[in-house]
Amino acid sequence: MTGSAGTPASDARFDALVAEAAAVSVDGWDFSWFDGRATEERPSWGYARAMADRMGAARAALDIQTGGGEVLASAPVLPPLTVATESWPPNIARATALLHPRGAVVVADADEPPLPFGDDAFDLVVSRHPVTTWWEEIARVLEPGGTCFSQQVGRESVFELIEYFLGPRTAEERGARDPQDARRDAEAAGLDVTDLRAERLRVEFHDIGAVVHFLRKVIWMVPDFTVDAYLPQLRSLHRLIESEGPFVAHSARFLIEAHKPGGPATVPSRK
Repeated sequence: MTGSAGTPASDARFDALVAEAAAVSVDGWDFSWFDGRATEERPSWGYARAMADRMGAARAALDIQTGGGEVLASAPVLPPLTVATESWPPNIARATALLHPRGAVVVADADEPPLPFGDDAFDLVVSRHPVTTWWEEIARVLEPGGTCFSQQVGRESVFELIEYFLGPRTAEERGARDPQDARRDAEAAGLDVTDLRAERLRVEFHDIGAVVHFLRKVIWMVPDFTVDAYLPQLRSLHRLIESEGPFVAHSARFLIEAHKPGGPATVPSRK
């Protein structure tokens, strides 16, 4: 976590980049601000496209922890009944403005059990990058035969950046968010897991502004992050990027699909 002494020009660039990143809004789940400043490989399964396919075939769908609603809104066709939950007030307002014109309802929810819906309410539940997955609640609100489809953050995601600021993580922290734990918890809730895939993906931060914006937006990475609190580390990382090129980390993602057993009985055909 060291870098060479900065020049006046380098220090001026640091101040400008940090000031810009500290001023930009972090509402919603839109990452377009990073264009040209940071890159992240995308999982091979294409969550948004696969989610949209399932939305097009559903009758009643729930998107848990929708963020600003951007991913749900990307689906060309939404079911006749579409509901999204979100806990953060700025995201609730953003999602409402984006999704209400599509006929979807946004419900303020604390992201803790119970979900504010009755039993067997939805035939599809989706969630992209939930902070916590309450599998028993998902199983409760799914109707028999219903599907849960979710992309989640996996083990040791972007730990290179986290450990740059916070130091080595514990074995317990490294083992958290294991895809096999998600399988076990879903099955314990009575769901049948039919797909589980995991990938590690290259992430590059091309300037210190991208790092600042990322840590302000994805607040659980360095929970107490502020520019002032981590100014020495930020200056050191800025010099490192300028001298050696982009800071490289690796995100972890997994896809899980699970079904609730049961469903309408099949009527035998009559010949």
